Amino acid sequence: MTEERVQEVIKVCQEVISIPSYSGQEGQLVDRLKEILSAYGFDEVIVDEYGSIIGKITGKHKGPKILLDAHIDTVVVTDETKWQFDPFGGILHDNKIYGRGTTDMKGALSAMIVASSYFAKELDHDFAGEIYVAGVVHEECFEGVAARSISQRVQPDYVIIGEASELNIKCGQRGRAEIVVETQGKPAHSANPHKGINAVYKMTQLITQINQLPTNTHPVLGKGILELTDIISVPYPGASVVPSQCRVTYDRRLLVEENKEEVLKPIEKVIAKMSDEDPSFKATVQYASGEEKCHTGSTIEGERFFPAWLFKEKEEFVEAAFEAAQKIKKDAVITQYSFCTNGSHYAGEAGIKTIGFGPSREDLAHTVDEYVEVSELLGACKGYILIMEALQALV
Repeated sequence: MTEERVQEVIKVCQEVISIPSYSGQEGQLVDRLKEILSAYGFDEVIVDEYGSIIGKITGKHKGPKILLDAHIDTVVVTDETKWQFDPFGGILHDNKIYGRGTTDMKGALSAMIVASSYFAKELDHDFAGEIYVAGVVHEECFEGVAARSISQRVQPDYVIIGEASELNIKCGQRGRAEIVVETQGKPAHSANPHKGINAVYKMTQLITQINQLPTNTHPVLGKGILELTDIISVPYPGASVVPSQCRVTYDRRLLVEENKEEVLKPIEKVIAKMSDEDPSFKATVQYASGEEKCHTGSTIEGERFFPAWLFKEKEEFVEAAFEAAQKIKKDAVITQYSFCTNGSHYAGEAGIKTIGFGPSREDLAHTVDEYVEVSELLGACKGYILIMEALQALV
């Protein structure tokens, strides 16, 4: 990679880091990305209804559509004083670029933009197919929901997720669901609790039963974890009142081929059994749903059920991507993400051939003093070019 190209990747990364883009507040960054994508020779740049930005480069011949996916929203910086460097300064220090989103995942986006541009320029667009780079909104809230609009528009043959992988190839991930369980009681003055039904007591009984449910396990993805993450009673605060309602949320890590109905069935059976044994026991279970405003003014909403996905290591497109990655990192491996990504839609819902490949370590995401190593950033840029070449050669 020429020194000029190295500096361009660093510059783009620093620039996108300098613009805060919390979920629902990505508009300023999208405006700048329009300019960046146009300057880097993308043939078409559009912003969809949710506010995601998509750049397109078209080859001279018919061929596969390759989509490079990077979300542009970040988690919030809660206390800038705890950072060594300005979280929006894009400071280059000791061969690392510091800032919110460097790892998760504006570094990958920067590498994708420069890689796609140079791939097309060096071939004078004499390649088969179309290349898309998507800067996706609201991923931190809804993994895969905004991606639905992108895949419908692009209809890609292959997707490259740029989430941190340390330049290894990822061929799958566990999914994620938020499960809400509620118990209903009867309010009463706490001086006369016998006149009411305490929903919290009912919930503690239910939690005990749920904790005894067996855990599903997959030989590659591991356990289908079910973990309680919050609990709240109603009314709150409840001074001198027997709570009439209690709500808990569970984080359920999903395995491949687990569908919405079967994931809830074990809890539904527990509730039914407890209701039969105790006429005063009333409870419900459902998936959480969410609704957020987009920077375009549109509303994004969805049920919080994001499927798992997994491709075999011997699949042709996975092997092709892996061989390309090995040219960048000799000891590269094929593995799976430990967290949820937009792949929940592309691969999990739509069945599109998807791999993950990105710079940096996943444990740097969402941290104070988040950074990306320049060597990883440049490796990703080279890797995207080689992977695109490898995928196009399959046709």
